[in-house]
Amino acid sequence: MKRLLIITMVFWNLFFNGAAQTPDWANKARYAQSNLELQEAQPDPMRVVLMGNSITEFWEETHPDFFKNNHLVGRGIGGQVSSQMLARFRQDVINLNPRIVVINCGTNDIAENNGPYEEDITMDNIKSMTELATAHGITVVLSTVLPCDSFCWNPSAKDVVSKIQHLNQRIKEYAGQLQLPLIDYYPSMSVDGSSLFHGYTEDGVHPNARGYDQMEALLLNMVNELRNM
Repeated sequence: MKRLLIITMVFWNLFFNGAAQTPDWANKARYAQSNLELQEAQPDPMRVVLMGNSITEFWEETHPDFFKNNHLVGRGIGGQVSSQMLARFRQDVINLNPRIVVINCGTNDIAENNGPYEEDITMDNIKSMTELATAHGITVVLSTVLPCDSFCWNPSAKDVVSKIQHLNQRIKEYAGQLQLPLIDYYPSMSVDGSSLFHGYTEDGVHPNARGYDQMEALLLNMVNELRNM
């Protein structure tokens, strides 16, 4: 309940006060110190960066040992849309010299956190992040948007299920065209094909510990396979 209240307050501020009006719109300062420490540390050939929003941020908060034990670096920021992730991609991914980056975004685009949702723009941002990583020798893993049928901080968002499903289809098609690894979280996280399974969430958007357990099995299978190549 406490986390749900925090989530609602954060997104309410983002939606109504306009995150784009702040000087550090992409919140590059969020991980600046941690990034510096990683760059100064011994290189880690097993490093995997997870680029995302609050789903990724809460994942590391919920299961910190999972990240630590598996050489995972969480770079999720609550409320962010894909354009903000693209803006901080160099600082939070490329400069960390990871072996792999897993990109998960789109939820907040569809929730209209930064204005009306335009699918083509979201896909362009995903493509740009992919191209940047690939140009620097980083293996890209794309992932589908988690199921959701509404947003507590913006109940006026329309056609949420169909928008997520259509964006996921385009992500899968793009991954297929470029022969990129893909983690399809969607079918494993939903029992009705549209909403997040109630046992995996408290608010219908963000996974709880059980939900993250389900995601971790899929992530590790993919990451370990790529590491062994």
